[in-house]
Amino acid sequence: MQINDFPLERVPQHSRVSFLSVAIVHMGMLTALDQFMLGAVLGDSMNLSAALTAIVAGSLLFGLITFGFGYIGMKEGLSGSMLARWCGFGRTGSALIGIVVAISLLGWFGIQNAIFAKSLSAAFPDTLSFQTAAALSGLFLTVLVAFGFKALRFTARIAVPVFVTLIAWIAWQTLATDHVQAMTVASPGKAILSVNAGITLVVGGAILASLMTPDLTRYARKGSHVFGVTLATILLGEFIINGLAIFIARKLNTGDVMSIITLASGTAGLFAVIFSTLRVNDLNLYSSTLGVINAVESLSGMKLQYRPVTLALGVLGTTLSVLGILDHFVDFLNLLGVIVPPALGVMLTEYFLLRKYCLALQSSRRDGSLPAETAFTGWPAILSTLLGGYVGLNMTWGVSTINSFVAACAGYLLLEWLAGKLVRQ
Repeated sequence: MQINDFPLERVPQHSRVSFLSVAIVHMGMLTALDQFMLGAVLGDSMNLSAALTAIVAGSLLFGLITFGFGYIGMKEGLSGSMLARWCGFGRTGSALIGIVVAISLLGWFGIQNAIFAKSLSAAFPDTLSFQTAAALSGLFLTVLVAFGFKALRFTARIAVPVFVTLIAWIAWQTLATDHVQAMTVASPGKAILSVNAGITLVVGGAILASLMTPDLTRYARKGSHVFGVTLATILLGEFIINGLAIFIARKLNTGDVMSIITLASGTAGLFAVIFSTLRVNDLNLYSSTLGVINAVESLSGMKLQYRPVTLALGVLGTTLSVLGILDHFVDFLNLLGVIVPPALGVMLTEYFLLRKYCLALQSSRRDGSLPAETAFTGWPAILSTLLGGYVGLNMTWGVSTINSFVAACAGYLLLEWLAGKLVRQ
């Protein structure tokens, strides 16, 4: 699949691809080391039943949002950023969403680069400190993405099998044999996460995949394919990768992914991590760069150059990893779990319930065109998204990610109703 086709127009039916073509790419979003890290955190910080409950409940919410937004992408043949223009946010609002996504992906770049650097430092303990390894790996990958992105296709083709093989080997060594023993005796002083907090972490670890799903499902041929893609991604990424990590972390009594990999697979496992991390981080930086360029063009009309933006963002992401963003992995997931769902909730509410702005989009679908350019700023959508994020961050009752989602949906309906009454008066 050529993901750069039709960036500002609908994907025509004759360019749609098979279920498997979309599913493989989508599953790749959640077959990454960050999902294994999340499972290890849950397994090390919760009892088994609570951790599994968090996975099931978080996956259900993620699945509903992902299928709904992915279905819109399939139906309209448009990417997520384009859909936002006619799903309440307008041109300016969709640019703001692009900035949020770009910043979030930059955070992932910093976290993944820190994992990369930690692996390098562990492989060469007498040569590289973590800070030096983080600086070198981040700048190296930045240069690759800026000047030789096509050269990374080889890495992308074989990184997923390498990573899946690594996880299978670690699971076998840890769970099916007695080759790997726990690091320490269980400590009663470990921080314990509540089920509600665990659900928010699960959603936060995957929610950007929901926002990016239309970028892929616009190539899907029918709704059943979108459902199958969503289900396959949840089964592999959430239940298998996360689930195995929970059991492994509990048996080894540690949530430190590097310790788990070193204990179970030695130096070879560290190099497999380095290789698989390349596959994720090149796309994080690439997509972050495109998001910033598109947002700036939408807001100001200024067309930034790709390479300078990539270099600047790469340096910023590398700095985040050197400063220790990996130590704030849980905080980062919590933040994503409450600031991204509100935007998705607003777009789903507009498309399936309110249908104020998207009718023009649906009407133009018959002849494969797009409505006239939307110049409006969707203040109800923007304010509702901010409201949802505020509620999610500050309400202490319930599940934060659900609170933020529901508050944004209700806020959008209320604000659009009020806006309609003001216009009629």
